[in-house]
Amino acid sequence: MAETGHKTFLATFPAEEKAVLTARSDAAGLRHLAGHLGLIALISLLILLRVPLWPLLLPVQGVLLVFLFTLEHECTHKTPFASERLNEAAGRACGLVLVLPFEWFRYFHLAHHRWTNLPGKDPELDSDKPASLRAWTWHVSGLPYWNAGIALLWSQALGRVQAPYLPEAALPRMQREARILLALYALAVASLLFSPALLWLWLVPVLLGQPLLRLYLLAEHGDCPQVADMFLNTRTTFTTRIVRFLAWNMPYHAEHHTYPAVPFHQLPALHQRMKAHLKVTADGYAEFTRDYLTRRR
Repeated sequence: MAETGHKTFLATFPAEEKAVLTARSDAAGLRHLAGHLGLIALISLLILLRVPLWPLLLPVQGVLLVFLFTLEHECTHKTPFASERLNEAAGRACGLVLVLPFEWFRYFHLAHHRWTNLPGKDPELDSDKPASLRAWTWHVSGLPYWNAGIALLWSQALGRVQAPYLPEAALPRMQREARILLALYALAVASLLFSPALLWLWLVPVLLGQPLLRLYLLAEHGDCPQVADMFLNTRTTFTTRIVRFLAWNMPYHAEHHTYPAVPFHQLPALHQRMKAHLKVTADGYAEFTRDYLTRRR
């Protein structure tokens, strides 16, 4: 089969096939959300009941929570649900859990899609990918994420955030959202004076889970060529059903970047359509991480 760039590949799609692939579904989105939230609820109950060895459940809870990032990410595209209200509500709720304001992240992420992996244009490249084992360890710890997130939230609340990808009209909305989030976080901290529940159900778990999300996200574009072709600048990672479930099928990441209008539940079908064209892949996150670190020795 002749090799093509992602734009040439998309031009081969009949209109009928595009309509099927881009069809959004409240039912599919709500089923997946129910499964994800159901697991969080189950682990939360076991932690609250202090079942034997319950501290071992904290990183499990953390992984379930931090991978809500993949839902917030997809909500920026308005694709997990047919209902725009559901997309907005889910995106904002995930942003609250992850200290990642949805209003800001929407514009940041859409700029990332427009300029994927292009230096000076893709805002994800504003912070360098780790280039040494020491830098990788610091990155994967998640601490830079929390430092940057808190600083960003504070700057937004003060109205001091500016970037080429942020429309002027959106700045008041971002400031308002940041102030609401800060008020909610203040209430959450105050609640610890009366009950440690949020400490064990949210704060400690998200700290423990963030390193797994950092490893996952690094595979999406790490060490990919800095070119405009989505078949080259984005990696699809072959992984288990469990990981695909937690990540809302986003390990099919070259597929997602090639055709971001396709909702999560149609990405496996899109993968079947384009798998022969994929140029950058990894057989699991362990393989990607091993190769990434090997290149930095």
